[in-house]
Amino acid sequence: MKKAIPSTIILSVISLAISAQSRFPKPDFESGYVYPEQHFFVPKEALWSYIDIALLVLLMSFVAWAVIKKQIRWPVMLTAVISIAYFGFFRHGCVCSIGAVQNVALGLASDSYTIPLFVLLLFLLPIVFALFFGRVFCAGVCPLGALQEVVNIKNYKLSKAVTGVLSIFPWVYLGFAVLFAVTNTRFIICHFDPFVGIFRLGGELPMLVFGVILLIFSIFTGRPFCRFICPYGAILSLFSRISFRQVKITKKECINCQLCHNACPVDAIRPPYENKVKESRSIGVKRILRYMVFLPLMVMTGATMMYMLSGKFSKMNKEVRLYDMVIENEIQPQAIQSLELQAFYGMGRSVEELEAQVAVVKKEFRVYSGIIGAFLGLVIGLTLISLSTKRTRRFYEIDNADCVGCGRCFGYCPQNV
Repeated sequence: MKKAIPSTIILSVISLAISAQSRFPKPDFESGYVYPEQHFFVPKEALWSYIDIALLVLLMSFVAWAVIKKQIRWPVMLTAVISIAYFGFFRHGCVCSIGAVQNVALGLASDSYTIPLFVLLLFLLPIVFALFFGRVFCAGVCPLGALQEVVNIKNYKLSKAVTGVLSIFPWVYLGFAVLFAVTNTRFIICHFDPFVGIFRLGGELPMLVFGVILLIFSIFTGRPFCRFICPYGAILSLFSRISFRQVKITKKECINCQLCHNACPVDAIRPPYENKVKESRSIGVKRILRYMVFLPLMVMTGATMMYMLSGKFSKMNKEVRLYDMVIENEIQPQAIQSLELQAFYGMGRSVEELEAQVAVVKKEFRVYSGIIGAFLGLVIGLTLISLSTKRTRRFYEIDNADCVGCGRCFGYCPQNV
C-alpha cells in the first residue's frame, strides 16, 4: 500500500502534464491518418522597419536631386503621393520622425529607456539631410506635409507680424513635448497628431475634426501644420539654415519680377530691401547693447514662469494624479472606488511609497520646467529681435529656415524658362 501511494502520485503528475500539453486531445483515427505540420505566420515587423528606412533615404535623396540639382517640381509631387500612400495610409503614419523626438528625449533623460535603433534613425536621418540639402524631408517625404501639399491650390499671404508670432508655437509645442517625455508622463505629439486619424480612417472625433480643419486651411494657405505647429519642423529649420547645399530659385541672376514671392506657399522668399540711410556706428552699438540686456531678461522670465507652473504641469503625470486620488480617499473613503484606486490597493502599495515616487516626479518637473522655460524665453527673445531687424537685400532670396523645398518657385521664375 505504501509503494502504491508514490506510484499514484507519479501517475497523477504525468496525467496532469499530458492534459496541460493538450486540453483537447486529437481524435484517434485508425485509418493511419497523419496530421499535417502546422505553420504559424509571424509578422516580420523588423523587415518593414528596414523597408521604412530604405524608402526614407531613397525619397529624400530623390527630392534633394530634384530641388538642388535639377530645380524641378514634379519629383516632389511624385514623392508626396508615394509618401501619403506608404507612410500615411499603409504604415498608418506611425512611427514617424516627428513623434521620434519624444523617444530621443526620454532616452537621453532616462537610463531605464533604450531608444530603438529604428526610431533613432527616423529622428536623425532627416536632420542629416537638412544639414546637407535643406528641409527635403518636409518637401514631400513627410506624409503630414505631403498631404497638405497636394490639397493646396491657393495661397493667401499672412502678415509678417502674424507669421512671426505663430512661428513661436512650434517651439512651445516642442518644449512641452520634451517636458512630458523626459518626465515619462505622456507622448503628446502622438496623442495630438491631427492626421493619424485620417491615415487610419478612424480615431477620436475631436482630432479628426481638427485634422479636417487643417486640411481645409491648407487649401487656401500653404501648410499651416508645418509652419505653425510641427515641432520637428522647428528642429529641421535650425539645420536647414546652415545647410551646405541650399535651394536656389534660379541659377541665373534675379530680375526682381516678384513671381516667385507670390507663388511661394509658405512665404519663405524674402523681398528686396535696401537701406537708403545707413545707421551710425553708435546707434548700432546701442541697439546691440539693448539686445544683450533684453535677451537674458527673457531667458530668466521664461525659466521663472515655467518653474512656478511646474506643480500644475506635474498633475498630468499618472503617479501624481493617483497620489491625489489616494489622499482624497484616505481622508474621505469612497463607497465605490475608481479602477485606479482598486488597482493601487489591490497591488498592496503603500501611501508612503507612492508619496516618495511623486516627490521624485515633482522634482523632475521643477528642474526640466526651468530649463525648458529658459529655452522658450530665448526663442521668444530671438524671434522678437529678428522681427525688429532688417537685413539688406538687393534681390529676392529664399529664407532657408522656412523653405520646405516644394519647388513651386522654379516654374514661376522667367529665368528658368
